[in-house]
Amino acid sequence: MGTLFVGGRVFDGTGTVLDDHGLLVEDGRIARLAPAGEFDGFAGDTVDTTGGTVLPGLIDCHVHLLFGAETDPRTALDKLSPSEATLKALANARSTLAGGITAVRDCGGKNYMEFAVRDACNAGRFMGPTIRAAGRMICMTGGHGNSWGRVADGCDEVVKAVREQIHAGCDHVKIMATGGVMTPGVDPRDAHYSAEEMKVGVHEAHRFHKPTASHAQGTQGILNAVRAGIDSIEHGIYMNEDCLREMLEAGTYLVPTFAALLNIVNNAHTGIPAFMVEKSLAVSEFHRASIRMYYQAGGRIAMGTDAGTPFNRHGENAKELGFMVDNGFTPADALIAATANAADLMRLEDRGRIGEGLAADLLVVDGDPTADVTMASEAANHRAVYKNGRLVRLD
Repeated sequence: MGTLFVGGRVFDGTGTVLDDHGLLVEDGRIARLAPAGEFDGFAGDTVDTTGGTVLPGLIDCHVHLLFGAETDPRTALDKLSPSEATLKALANARSTLAGGITAVRDCGGKNYMEFAVRDACNAGRFMGPTIRAAGRMICMTGGHGNSWGRVADGCDEVVKAVREQIHAGCDHVKIMATGGVMTPGVDPRDAHYSAEEMKVGVHEAHRFHKPTASHAQGTQGILNAVRAGIDSIEHGIYMNEDCLREMLEAGTYLVPTFAALLNIVNNAHTGIPAFMVEKSLAVSEFHRASIRMYYQAGGRIAMGTDAGTPFNRHGENAKELGFMVDNGFTPADALIAATANAADLMRLEDRGRIGEGLAADLLVVDGDPTADVTMASEAANHRAVYKNGRLVRLD
């Protein structure tokens, strides 16, 4: 007979808020969405959502499940055996689900250890979010992420690196277009891969039906990635008018990851390596201005946090919604970025929205998050999380 959610509002993930509607879930999917009165006499299990809102489970398009938000996550991970690291990633995935995030895109791990966690969660052997994983990040010699990434130089080697990720079983391919904050000795403003290297890497991934993401912070690296046909720009710190125009024309997604820089800046004196702090402080305002520019221009944005980086804890991913609103987003637009848009970027056709026939990944919160985003961004205001129609109960 299923479970009926009734009494409060429904936010459908695309911007529509329905008052006094019921949501019937059967066999892990949404069987019916209709005015509450049409469910009069329903005799099955009922969840009273009075005074609250049912919305799609949130989606984080940029996490690193093997990182644990330590002051220096890479050093911490290097101390673990493969089995310890895999269990750590599973614990992080489960914490993420408990925090209202029902799907994630892992944007780079180590030696494919996160693939086992992905497969176990996606198959239902462990309760966790739906996981899409990139495998090894592809970077140039000495480039951002080179300690664990697949180092590749020149067009032929980049193509080979992409093929290796596909052979290993990746869901998407991540290519590092620029320097970054967490690698010593590189400048976030510098383009790493040439335009030609980016083009062949993206083309090869698309040839095998794999979406692509690019860590791209500097202006020229962003342009190289967009001109190559990249599906999403991660971070986008030094966007300019040329980047804006070309990304809008291409329909490129931007994944802001406010949480990554803010958590470093706000915890600058806690043992985070000095080079990370210095670079974060240097780029922070450029980052905020770039994201605001793209949002105000109507660009496509999907929520991502870079969870696992210093003090950026798995399970607190939803705080990104508040950071987005602090930077000028309306609450509704932040929620769309974390639901329908994020599902679109991750090619999750049956998630990120509430509608008949779609998967019942749901978050029930107090109040109306389209009026006060803290109802969704703060876990204290979450009433319950459901994954494929099952109530999430994790110790």
